[in-house]
Amino acid sequence: MKYTLAIFLLLLTIELSAQEKQFSKDENGKFIYYKVVDSQNLDKSVLIDRATDFFSANKNSLKITERTDTSILATGKLIIDKTVLVVGHPSGELNYNLSFQVKEGKYRYWLTDFTYIPYQRDRYGNFVAKTNITTPLEKQADKLNSGSWKDVQAAAYTKVAKLSDAFKKYLATDKKAPLPAKEKTISTKKW
Repeated sequence: MKYTLAIFLLLLTIELSAQEKQFSKDENGKFIYYKVVDSQNLDKSVLIDRATDFFSANKNSLKITERTDTSILATGKLIIDKTVLVVGHPSGELNYNLSFQVKEGKYRYWLTDFTYIPYQRDRYGNFVAKTNITTPLEKQADKLNSGSWKDVQAAAYTKVAKLSDAFKKYLATDKKAPLPAKEKTISTKKW
């Protein structure tokens, strides 16, 4: 009975570790998250406008660096969380570049150039960047830090996949970016 339980637990851990997704590597050896989406029913100008609306709706984390009639280049950042038991806190910041290109009937986008900046708690209890020096996400960690570095890579993949899903959903729907509220002027002459 003991052996069957041990074998069952061993197989379960092997299966769970095999299900963990990781970034692919491009021809330069950098991590990349690449998607091609078929979109026959949308015009390319509509897709560019919706992508621009998505970037403006997420202006705190995404900034457009270059825009043409068929492509958009942007830079962004994601906050990587670390959860211990129930309590979570930010453990670092993931910076990346996003490229978006459109052709008739399909579009593609990819996120690459991932760099990580670890956070630490300052004297006021806020989590701030530990250093200004960024570490490429594809860098191999030493034996002592390999476990925590793999956790950072897995959390980064999860965050990037969530961002990708939100981007695809936004491009598929006809949502409009919220219009800024008009300022009301107060007249003191009528009362």
